Amino acid sequence: MNAIETLNGGVLVTGAAGFIGSALVAELAREGEGHERVVALDVRKVAPQDRLAGVTYVTADIRDPVLKEIFARYKPRTVVHLASVVAVGGDPQRDWEIDVLGTKNVLEASLESGVEHVIVTSSGAAYGYHADNPVPLNEDDPLRGNVDFPYARNKREVEEMLAEWHDLHPHLAQTVFRPCTVLGPTTNNQITAMFERPVVMGLTGTPTPFSLIADSDVVAALVQAVRQPKPGIYNLSSDGMLSLREIAGLNHKLYLPIPPGLLKAALWLLKSLRLTRLGPGHVKFIQYRPVLANHKLKTEFGFTPQFNALEVFERYRAGRPELDA
Repeated sequence: MNAIETLNGGVLVTGAAGFIGSALVAELAREGEGHERVVALDVRKVAPQDRLAGVTYVTADIRDPVLKEIFARYKPRTVVHLASVVAVGGDPQRDWEIDVLGTKNVLEASLESGVEHVIVTSSGAAYGYHADNPVPLNEDDPLRGNVDFPYARNKREVEEMLAEWHDLHPHLAQTVFRPCTVLGPTTNNQITAMFERPVVMGLTGTPTPFSLIADSDVVAALVQAVRQPKPGIYNLSSDGMLSLREIAGLNHKLYLPIPPGLLKAALWLLKSLRLTRLGPGHVKFIQYRPVLANHKLKTEFGFTPQFNALEVFERYRAGRPELDA
């Protein structure tokens, strides 16, 4: 019996062309040394020159019924489900279909094809953005992803569905990670745009704390979940946190806190003029940042992030020489 047969098809990664997905596929392919099948699935086609030896690349939408045929063809033992919507402020219906219906399709395909272990990246946003959130949040705290914030609501709905599947299909093991803000030297998104503006706008009455995790630590935790399965739910966060004022200072930017009501009014006007996709409801995204505990990650899952919050930020800054210009 060869290695692939022994491993019952190896690993299938959804969202494999994304920021974390591509790094994870590269690490799995390197660690597998060509013996374990790695299937990289994404709606985006990977150019031939970017494809890795020993990796099978599949172009498909996780919402498409054809997904079940793909799973049946490769019969992965483990599925790492990363495909999701990252940016906020898009098409709410499309985002919900990708996050919630897409995850349901992945679970159904996994069940029908005999997958043994599903690893899912959720988000700390599933806890919701609320003034009365515990600090820090532990894995057994309630999920209250805000109804008026589609990103947080979708993450909550996905986890509610995962909990139902866990009860109905206990033989399909689940590992669920709830990452905080992920930063790396090449990260470029709405969060880093907030950090890098000439004037970093914060809110009065809140320090706006950021829990941070390095992209390399996220990949390392996912690899460990594949290689040494310990099903469960784990916050994925480094030690410590940084306030938005501290972040502005580290980036040599002016920090300007303004009243929440003023920012809500400004976003309402800008959205009315179609100058931004963000509305007044997104103010809570800054006002009530969830701070994640990582005790369970370290003691039960057995993973300690390599970088603390300050080191995560310094590593991100190392990829932004223009910030010191």
